Amino acid sequence: MANDLQIVAGKAQQLLQLVTFHVGGEGYAVEVASVREIMRLPVITSLPNAPAYVDGIINLRGGVIPIISLRERFGLCAVENDSHTRIMVMTVGEKVVGFRVDAVSEVIRVPQGQLQPPPPLVAAGGGRQCVTGVIDRGERLLIVIDPEQLLLLSELDWEAHAA
Repeated sequence: MANDLQIVAGKAQQLLQLVTFHVGGEGYAVEVASVREIMRLPVITSLPNAPAYVDGIINLRGGVIPIISLRERFGLCAVENDSHTRIMVMTVGEKVVGFRVDAVSEVIRVPQGQLQPPPPLVAAGGGRQCVTGVIDRGERLLIVIDPEQLLLLSELDWEAHAA
């Protein structure tokens, strides 16, 4: 995360740099530091017996990485890919993973103070919690997620599954 500061109400506030994207008509964001690259949709090789949210694998500069559908992961119905569909390549734990999203919008900078905690009902949900906060963008809310919480580390242990 960048060390940019902004003066708000006479106080210096850390600025968050976020990559914003869309899945199922909703706006999401992740810290820019967690995104390695954003790419157009490549040819994806399907894997037999993979969970529904795993689209398959791709070869990225000599390395094989899994592609996860955030639509499937969030329990949304599938749609056809279009010219806006992108793969956001991120580091999750020590693994490189691609996340398929409907569209990537922009990189924004917002004061840390604008990040509100998720509502208690969301925070109290079972299992891992990928929502780290919410930012009010006026006309819409932007949901900030932690890519490390989208998948269990055991789900990323491809070497163990291949053996």
